Amino acid sequence: MKLYIIRHGETDWNVIGRLQGQTDIPLNENGIRLAGITGQALSQIPFDFAISSPLKRALQTAQLVLEGRNVPIFLDDRIREISFGSWEGLGCRSHNFEIPSDHFDDFFSDPFHFQPAADGETINDLCARTRDFWQDLISRRDWSDKTILIASHGCACRAILNNVYENKQDFWHGHVPPNCAVNIVSVQDGKARLEAEDQVFYDQSEGVDFRTGEHKAKQ
Repeated sequence: MKLYIIRHGETDWNVIGRLQGQTDIPLNENGIRLAGITGQALSQIPFDFAISSPLKRALQTAQLVLEGRNVPIFLDDRIREISFGSWEGLGCRSHNFEIPSDHFDDFFSDPFHFQPAADGETINDLCARTRDFWQDLISRRDWSDKTILIASHGCACRAILNNVYENKQDFWHGHVPPNCAVNIVSVQDGKARLEAEDQVFYDQSEGVDFRTGEHKAKQ
């Protein structure tokens, strides 16, 4: 089994710095462009099918990557983004910070102890539902020879990949994956191996830097 795990393309809320979570924000014009570039880069990959989060930004990304191909896309709620509950839509960067918590930085610096809004999810909640997805995926013997595109979200992608990483405590692997970043995983006899991490196929100056949350200056 070969898996291409992709984060969705750029959205307006990525650019302006608002918590998206499970709010159903579509791709913006640049996000559509970046997904198209990624689709061209992956055009020779013989995908058998795709599995996508049902949120628009992930599904649009899968559709654009597979544009012009007769590849079925299946939806799975378990790979939706983490829910931020009532915090969704609030500014989350230094210039627009609106989140009613003194410890929101734990989401990045100490994710397994991150305390969300009362109606949100913890990282452990997210890992539990994506682990259920992962176990179902790799246990399918009829899929063992398949090449599969998985379209998800920044935090959810890291949760899926937490099943692959050797150090389970290193959740973020240094940063939030960029928009349209692709992680390639091979699975054989139930054992997974990360072959490529956070590959992007566009000039990163044309996207959001999720360590600073700002658009980089175009070169």
